[in-house]
Parts: sequence; C-alpha cells; structure tokens
Amino acid sequence: MGKFDGKVVLITGGARGQGRSHALKFAREGADVAFCDIASQLDSVPYPMSKPDDLQETVRLVEDLDRRCLGVTADVRDRGQIDSFAEQTRTELGRIDFLLANAGIFSFSTVADMDDRKWQEMIDTNLTGVFHAMRAVLPAMLEQNYGRIVATSSMAGKTGSPNIAHYCATKWGVIGLVKSLAQEVAGNGITVNAVCPTGVDTTMIQNEAAYKLFVPDVAGPSREDAAPAFQRLNSIPIPWVETVDISNAMAFLCSDEARYITGETLAVAAGMNAANAG
Repeated sequence: MGKFDGKVVLITGGARGQGRSHALKFAREGADVAFCDIASQLDSVPYPMSKPDDLQETVRLVEDLDRRCLGVTADVRDRGQIDSFAEQTRTELGRIDFLLANAGIFSFSTVADMDDRKWQEMIDTNLTGVFHAMRAVLPAMLEQNYGRIVATSSMAGKTGSPNIAHYCATKWGVIGLVKSLAQEVAGNGITVNAVCPTGVDTTMIQNEAAYKLFVPDVAGPSREDAAPAFQRLNSIPIPWVETVDISNAMAFLCSDEARYITGETLAVAAGMNAANAG
C-alpha cells in the first residue's frame, strides 16, 4: 500500500532530472503518472536539454513499477499544448490529484548584456509555464474539491544574484504566484506550495557554463573544480543535494500529513536558507 494509491500526478518537465525523480517517487507510492516535456533544445540554454529518448525512458521506468504512465511532448510556454495535455490526462488516467510544476531552464548573463530572447525564454518557461500548468489542472481540482499543487521555485527566489537576474525574477515570481493562488483556492480543498532547492545535482548545473559562473578564473572548469564553490553556498558541507531530496519534499507536500500547509515555501537547501531572512 502506497500513500498515493488511486491518485494521479501530473508533472511538467518530467523527462529527466528532478522531474523523472518525482515521477518515480510518486509511482513508488502508488500514483499513476502523467508528465510532459519539451524534449528539445532552446537556443538560449547553454547545456543539452532533454530528448525524446529521455521521455521514453521515464515512461519505461514508471511502467516497470507497475503504474500507468502517460508521457507527452509539450511545451509549457504554449497554453494550448498544456491544456490539451491536462485534458488527455483526465481522459486516459481518469483524474488529476497532484500538479508538480517542475519544468524550468537556467542560463546566464548580466542585465546589461542580456538580449530579449534570453530574457523572454526564461520568463515564458519558468514563470508563465507554471501559470499555464496551474490553469490547466484547476478545473479538475475544483470539480473534485481536492488537489495539491507544488511548484519548483529556488533559493534564487529568495535572494538576488549577479548574472542570473532573469532566473531570480522567475523564481521570485513563482513564489508570489503560489501564495496568491493558495488564498484563492483555500476553500476548495486545494493546497498550493513551493519547494526552494539549493543547487541540485542535475545537468542544469552540471555543465561548463554553470561551472564558469562559479569559478570564472579557471579555464575549462570541471565538476571537481566547481564543487568547492557550490559547497560554500550551503551550511551543511555538501556542494549540491540529490534529486530524491526534492522529490521527498514534493511527496510530503502532497501527502495527508501536509493537509493544512498552503502558501508555503519549503527550502531543501542544505542550510543555504539559514542566512536568509525569508
């Protein structure tokens, strides 16, 4: 018996990384899984994004856990695609109980040098994409008078940082969106929260462009070169947390144990949050 038997989770950005980890965590707890992913490259993103093979691998891994799985190629920037994905989920899996609004990208630039495309792709993916996902699942949740929505923000949603102002802006925006929606649907059996990780050990930060941000004086920096700089962000002496640590937080916020937690930000940050007033 799992804590999510008979439930359905909808995940954006589920082809790999945190999204895949969430899919497997919820499947192990008995949930059927629907996820989408763009599964292609955006020009402004300096690391390899997911591919169709990644999407199919997540489907295989969930089905190996004897759960139903719907994996769809869809772009969170496109409201029509996300609405269609949510409707397909209801048709094929019967309901939507949980939304994990996880899809996101990371890129780097000073404000002075940032071009409009880099700004817009970040806003459209990391903030508008969360809005689209929320809007898509709310009809089902309001109809059943029950739901759990958890969005991926970041510790960058609680502070500013040079060279990633556009990323920080989206993650601050996600927190404002979460807190506002939480109040709107509090009387409808729906909770809305955000998880704020420190660096997570995924391709989003395990790439040369991200390493250069942290160790700019090293030519061609490696993971080993960057690890001490990442570790200095955290009070617990580790450079990054694992995807399962974020999945565990997502599962808690969707569980009955968290039924009266809403409008909250949960830091999974190895103590990075200890020096932050938020």
